[in-house]
Amino acid sequence: MSALIILLLLVIGACLGSFFNVLIDRIPRHQSIVKPGSHCTNCGKPIPFSQNIPIISYIVLKGRCKACGAKIHWHHLVVEIITPVLFIALYLVYGLSFSFFKFAIMTGFLIPIFFIDAFHKIIPLVISIPMVIIGLLMGLIQSEFNFYSFAMVFLLPVVILFVFLYLLALLWLKLFHREGLGGGDVILIPAVGAFFGVIHIPWVILLACILGLLYFLIFVRKPNQGFAFGNIVALAAVVWTLIGDKFLHAIGWFNL
Repeated sequence: MSALIILLLLVIGACLGSFFNVLIDRIPRHQSIVKPGSHCTNCGKPIPFSQNIPIISYIVLKGRCKACGAKIHWHHLVVEIITPVLFIALYLVYGLSFSFFKFAIMTGFLIPIFFIDAFHKIIPLVISIPMVIIGLLMGLIQSEFNFYSFAMVFLLPVVILFVFLYLLALLWLKLFHREGLGGGDVILIPAVGAFFGVIHIPWVILLACILGLLYFLIFVRKPNQGFAFGNIVALAAVVWTLIGDKFLHAIGWFNL
């Protein structure tokens, strides 16, 4: 049974990865994700189904368009691989539980956000706002529709996070006359908080800050040079879904 589920996650994840690539390519260009169908961005020719099989087609075509020979960006293959890998990893950690479905949905939002922010330094509201709404809905379900519990664990922390980050961004802009925390980050962090709840979001933020500091020290190393933080938040959130439960259990905190 487990092998069958893993196989299904592999297929579903690869297909979703292909869809995430559409979001990554088209949303920053303000293009429809529905029309036109799959096509080469260089020559514009439609890509038939036989050349659009996730992972396999990229490898067979050696990462190039069959019609014009243009190179297909490497992220297409990476996204189609990491999506099923992360879904399978979540299944191995949580089984077919509510937590699995909750964090699989969250991961589905974070994968395109990670690459869009890495490539374009933007976090589209068309992705992050639905993520907040769905995260809160999942929190309401997890709270068994007990509104008080839902408000204390999920809703109130999300609102407080948003207000705090928004005011922090305004203060930074006023003091230093440049953007310190992007508007997309102000939405993304509370969106992640909607999935994790009050106990876990501080740990996710702490992990994101640690990863961000390491990235700055290793790759940036220029005090006045900004860098995308949303993709680091996305990475921290996914990492925490896989290790957070064991970590908190080891130190005597509550489980996810």
